[in-house]
Amino acid sequence: MKALVCIQPGEFEYRDIDAPLAGPGQAIIRIRRIGICGTDLHAFEGTQPYFNYPRILGHELAGDLVEADKAPGFVPGEAVTVIPYFNCGVCVACRNGKPNCCTTLKVCGVHIDGGMVDYLVVPSAALVHGGGLGYDQLALVEPLAIGAHAVRRAGIQPGEFVLVVGAGPIGLGTMEAARIAGGEVIAMDINEDRLRFCREKLGVLHTVNAMAGPMEALKHITRGDMPTVVIDATGSLRAIENAFQYMAHGARYVLVGLQKGEIRFSHPEFHKREGTLMSSRNATRADFEFVMDSMGRGLIDPTTYITHRVGFDEVKAEFAGWLDPANGVIKAMVEKD
Repeated sequence: MKALVCIQPGEFEYRDIDAPLAGPGQAIIRIRRIGICGTDLHAFEGTQPYFNYPRILGHELAGDLVEADKAPGFVPGEAVTVIPYFNCGVCVACRNGKPNCCTTLKVCGVHIDGGMVDYLVVPSAALVHGGGLGYDQLALVEPLAIGAHAVRRAGIQPGEFVLVVGAGPIGLGTMEAARIAGGEVIAMDINEDRLRFCREKLGVLHTVNAMAGPMEALKHITRGDMPTVVIDATGSLRAIENAFQYMAHGARYVLVGLQKGEIRFSHPEFHKREGTLMSSRNATRADFEFVMDSMGRGLIDPTTYITHRVGFDEVKAEFAGWLDPANGVIKAMVEKD
């Protein structure tokens, strides 16, 4: 049997799966699940920064380890996931414990071709033990780790009002991490179905429709103070700029969502608040471990996010439909036998 294998960035070939595949410091994974992310959808519609075409997508991955070089403790056949941010290990960011924003970072499925293949070669250092979690759970560790990293950046204290703008998968994961950190979460979106999901599935007590008097609603919820943490998970320029006005004095504003243009805001309004603006890029192994521990302890059940499932052969026909809000997609999961 031959399979399509990513053998190095941008290079694919059909190989006999019984032949040796992994090179020095590499691991080969048989892909079992591929989660579809907002990054994938934005790439499909041409609005994702850091993107060149053509590109094979896929960075939310779970699979079986076939073989690996320089991966002590890993056993062929075990279920694994992957930290899909391949870093250099020597730049200023890597030396300072920030491999997630390496100066030459290559994100699998973004800068280089990704996991929508039968078998994928990755650096052995990117492997993560499955820890007894199922394929669905493992494929969803990465997007949840994105939210966990943003929450860690924000330094949330118990009892703080935390406004998460955007109730897509990244926003939902951010809400979960903020709740675990002790924050009082407020979900904001323009889609009432997603706000209902936040209330009914995640137990979020406060939801605000951004199209229906958000300032008044936020003042009421926070008893006039406004949120001390604001996190954008939309990637919408309008939403990002609007959210500056939601900051309390002394608040932190964390940008998880990403868009191509320049951000504009009132310097006097931001300055008088002594606000803090920061970005949050990708995640670290510590964030992956936090998410997997939270799953194992029952604090997060990411499978509730999965609204659509398709087989690998159905992706081409179904992908465009996932961009339509009328289809109610929160998380689409691609299954491979």
